[in-house]
Amino acid sequence: MPTIYVTRKIPDIGLAMLRGKGFTLDVSEKDGVLTKEELLGALRKRSYDGVLCLLTDTINAETFAAVPSAKIFANYAVGFNNIDVAEAKKRGVTITNTPGALTNTVAEHAMALIMAVATRTAEGDRLMRSGKWGGWGPMQLLGADLKGKTLGVLGAGRIGSRLAFHCQKGFEMNVIYYDVKQNTEFEKETGAKFCATPEEVLKEADVVSVHVPLLDSTKHLINAERLKLMKKTAYLVNTSRGPVVDEAALVEALKSGTIAGAGLDVYESEPKTAPGLTECENAVLTPHIASATETTRGEMARLAAENLIAFFDGKTPPNLVQ
Repeated sequence: MPTIYVTRKIPDIGLAMLRGKGFTLDVSEKDGVLTKEELLGALRKRSYDGVLCLLTDTINAETFAAVPSAKIFANYAVGFNNIDVAEAKKRGVTITNTPGALTNTVAEHAMALIMAVATRTAEGDRLMRSGKWGGWGPMQLLGADLKGKTLGVLGAGRIGSRLAFHCQKGFEMNVIYYDVKQNTEFEKETGAKFCATPEEVLKEADVVSVHVPLLDSTKHLINAERLKLMKKTAYLVNTSRGPVVDEAALVEALKSGTIAGAGLDVYESEPKTAPGLTECENAVLTPHIASATETTRGEMARLAAENLIAFFDGKTPPNLVQ
């Protein structure tokens, strides 16, 4: 039966499924991300048939060379920018991911960030905990209403579409969007208006939420020049991938008042943040937890296991990247 290396402990449902099928599992015992040396060293210990990896693992030519016996890498994530897919194809290695499992959860987290930054909830929480609150005041921590405002979605895939649904149906917001291709179903569901360029979205939206994959073409999609296009009263939210936003430029925009605020769950050089970001009172920051519910993380584990089981049963994995 197949022997699988799992680069980090994941919810038991996925591991139990694999063991139930007779798979032998070696699960990393480290409570944290494996360094490059640790990952390569672990993979060289046995002739693994497959690897269940995470988005924090860099899977490239050197990784594939460390475990040439592995014919599948099942990524425990919807995104796969951590994997050199072209190199995998060249070597005949199958790549899978876990799409769909986290759509609702991430969209809800993006909604939470929008509400938190617009209503200045985090600032209020910090004030209360500081013991410095002097009582109610008519001009204290004034935020922004969402009803009637415009949500700008960059990337109208599963998550961006779901967030737009929440904003339009629940908060009566208008929706505009940019994507590489027009999404008519999205427009029918939310009344969204298609914009031909990201610049159009940035100029018009009161809230800009980013939902694009990390590609060469989307790195620093949000940069200093584009931040200057946004309204001074607008908010930026990012739950996609950190490098999509030029974090240093965002810090400057937050400090200078170029935009009103930001809500971030992902960062350019995780786990580090750009200098000055944590000092920005108008930023709501969460530690890459947008998909962190028991249900969703368990479903991701189940999908990753299903991909491995199907592959070794000689079937096409249900979530095939290539």
